[in-house]
Amino acid sequence: MRQVVLDTETTGLDPKSGHRIIEIGCVELVNRKLTGRHYHQYINPEREVDDGAIEVHGITNEFLVDKPVFAQVADDFMTFCEGAELVIHNAPFDVGFINWELKLLGSPRWQNVAAHCGVLDTLALAREKHPGQKNNLDALCKRYFVDNSQRDLHGALLDAEILADVYLMMTGGQTDLALAQGGEQQSGTEEGGAEGRDAASGAVRRLASDRAPLTVLQASAEEVEAHQSMLALLEKSAGKHFW
Repeated sequence: MRQVVLDTETTGLDPKSGHRIIEIGCVELVNRKLTGRHYHQYINPEREVDDGAIEVHGITNEFLVDKPVFAQVADDFMTFCEGAELVIHNAPFDVGFINWELKLLGSPRWQNVAAHCGVLDTLALAREKHPGQKNNLDALCKRYFVDNSQRDLHGALLDAEILADVYLMMTGGQTDLALAQGGEQQSGTEEGGAEGRDAASGAVRRLASDRAPLTVLQASAEEVEAHQSMLALLEKSAGKHFW
């Protein structure tokens, strides 16, 4: 099973008001393991970035002026995602922006996201698992003990990496998050380490590739047997389960 955990940054909140994508970050999972392959690209939106958006992600108009436009990166981006299930937090937002960009592109090959990929919305999944609680990415990091200390500003690639960790923990855990050695990079930008992105230098914040594996606690055979005995007792007393 191939999944692509994806995040975008934009000039504002609504593509129908003329806002555009300015950054795309993706990391690849195959059979619930990070492969080390990723896609990352800054994009010239051909318009100004809202001041409120800059406060969120720190990406300035000056930084984007020499970056490629979406039409120049669309083939590489969509080829990276094609056939995968996209894992996105608040998927309607990102998918809406991508579909708008594809519509503006007018390509006969790339129609819309649904024609090429499946989509899993981790925000909807989190709301099902934790109703009535905060389910933004920071709250989920705290709940699942995922390190987000690098996230002083939003960044598409960093947020995709963090979301990958959160998604794996939220859906059953993962014992090995180490990236594959020599993982393939597909990107049109220079990348820095985890020291943080500076819009002037273009350094991109990343999670440390040698970060410790997430801890997954599994029930022992004795605990499983005790659990099954308790379920049998409850069924005998109540007649049926209520979960």
